[in-house]
Amino acid sequence: MGTTIESKTVEQTARSAALRAWLRYGVVAAGLVVALALVAYFTHGAFLDPGNLINVLRQITYNAILAAGQTFVIITAGIDLSVGSLVSLCGVVMAMAANALPFHGVALVVAVLVVGALVGAAAGFVNALPVVRLGLPPFITTLAMMLMARGLAYKLSHGRPIPVNSDAFNAIGIGFTLRRLGHLFALPGIPVAVLWMAAVLILSGVVLARTRFGRYVYAIGGNIEAARLAGIPNRRVITAVYVISGVCAAIASLLLMARFQSGSPQTGFGFELTVIAAVVVGGTSLFGGSGTIAGTFVGALLIGVLNNVMNLANVESYTQDIALGAVILLALILDQLRKRIWS
Repeated sequence: MGTTIESKTVEQTARSAALRAWLRYGVVAAGLVVALALVAYFTHGAFLDPGNLINVLRQITYNAILAAGQTFVIITAGIDLSVGSLVSLCGVVMAMAANALPFHGVALVVAVLVVGALVGAAAGFVNALPVVRLGLPPFITTLAMMLMARGLAYKLSHGRPIPVNSDAFNAIGIGFTLRRLGHLFALPGIPVAVLWMAAVLILSGVVLARTRFGRYVYAIGGNIEAARLAGIPNRRVITAVYVISGVCAAIASLLLMARFQSGSPQTGFGFELTVIAAVVVGGTSLFGGSGTIAGTFVGALLIGVLNNVMNLANVESYTQDIALGAVILLALILDQLRKRIWS
């Protein structure tokens, strides 16, 4: 009887957290609409050019995919600092696999993706193991993985990009689809990479919002002890979210490798900062227990729009870093103020 009551309490807590997250997502979305209107005004419509909008979507593809996996981790009150380095490591390993495997076409792409996903999942498992078994802070364990993965990527590639000797990846990296739809807007079509992003975001959103596993993720982030008492397998769920983050890093790495036709140890450097920024700006609390994939996408889009506008305005890269840091700090301050007001 007591377990049933506790389970209902945990489920109610998860639903309440999801509702608060959607409210914050609405605020972020409204802010994005206002920002887009101001941007369109000050750029005299150049930002709203269909070709530029497609470029923005293409640019945020990798960040949004990584941020989807990071959202799972942060909702459990964890963090994954290794995603940028995992992009490098998975890219190098997948490039080596693409050149070594005796497959062609779609079969080669699938085989390479499986190899990359296994590498990302293994790294995610290693990230989670000290957290769930020894109680170590995720910050420390994922920082260690960041260094190990980056070093291993350089060691395997001898510090140089590994060219991919296959045309099977061209359609994924630089190809377009839905060409008839694109012609309506004087475009060559929708980038295939954008469809990959949409698939990852939709699947992640469904898992997080519509499955028992998703409710467990929210419950652990809201109160890990209450979740344990309610019978939730905390260790397995926490391990799973880090594995999901690693697999998302592999998918983003595949798209980057396909775009540049090589796996480079330098790819992904600093990605973890913009990924965490997208998640936080999108309304996910760093204290855990709340957040949505839709909000994460809006956060990634907002950062992409900010970068695009600064590029259109010829703002130097150093100033862009200052602006990004200010956006992250503002998001953290607003989250802390919200927590004090609503608690």
